[in-house]
Amino acid sequence: MIGFVLGKFMPLHKGHLALIDFAYNNCDKLHIIVCYTKNEPIPGNIRTQWMAEEIKKYPNAVLVPFQYDADELPNTSESSRQVSEKWADALKKIVPGANLFFTSEPYGDYVAEFMSIRHIIFDQPRNLVPVSGKQIREFPFHYWDYIAGAAKPFFVKKIALIGSESTGKTTLTEKLAHHYNTSFVLEMAREVVEKTEECTYDNLLEISKLQTSAIVKKLPEANKFIFVDTELIITKSYSEFLFTKKLVADKWIEDANHFDLYLFLETDCDYIQDGTRLSEPERERLSGHHKAIFHREGISFVTISGNWEERFQQAKRIVEEYFLI
Repeated sequence: MIGFVLGKFMPLHKGHLALIDFAYNNCDKLHIIVCYTKNEPIPGNIRTQWMAEEIKKYPNAVLVPFQYDADELPNTSESSRQVSEKWADALKKIVPGANLFFTSEPYGDYVAEFMSIRHIIFDQPRNLVPVSGKQIREFPFHYWDYIAGAAKPFFVKKIALIGSESTGKTTLTEKLAHHYNTSFVLEMAREVVEKTEECTYDNLLEISKLQTSAIVKKLPEANKFIFVDTELIITKSYSEFLFTKKLVADKWIEDANHFDLYLFLETDCDYIQDGTRLSEPERERLSGHHKAIFHREGISFVTISGNWEERFQQAKRIVEEYFLI
């Protein structure tokens, strides 16, 4: 028996996964059709990638991306014989030979009728997983536990802690991550060069790659937030500050270094020279340089000041106000 399921999966959640598991265990081969149109809130290729990741455990599942024109195949949440007939005609071409259609929707009866196949309905009241894609899109943190693992990184809020040297970025990054029970990325500069004054332009390129690789690696582990100590713009600022030369990063590095919130740590705290940092006057000058670079790039940030405990409390308050938690 050949079955199929279809949906927008926007986003993919545990209700969808339960349907797919049920369908897979009730047929010999299962086609999973990811339907999408242009200009949707979550691009179709991303949803297809999520599905590909989640169905790796099913050897007899076939992933079928399907981009369609909503003028030809209307979107509707209501069961309609007219709309179902149009979809049935399209589906006959997409999954020829299919004889089972699995859904959690009443419209499945109409589609199956027009395809002359059997419709098997699964948990129509949604008692097993009481959530919808719209609810998740509007309030992802509230419905976090329902989101499929592969889809969660899309909704993670990325928070960068930035500023000059000896302003507590590392400590605050770790403290915030522990408070929110999530992952974090520390600055990679000291993995490459011990002292700021010994840094080279090539060192900065290596730092940008290591830092970004760590972000990409830690993102799937994140619980709603990921906190990152220093990011690409700061590395670019160092390049201009130290060498009066712009740092050119690869596209994948640029793409991974977009953040939802930037927390800029001011220098009104104890200066600790551990033998690797710039002098205190240079720390002040670097802080101003970093700010100028962010202003030039048109990227806003929120400043954090005060002693170490005040910085933590300020950062926590800003995060919770900014993301309404």
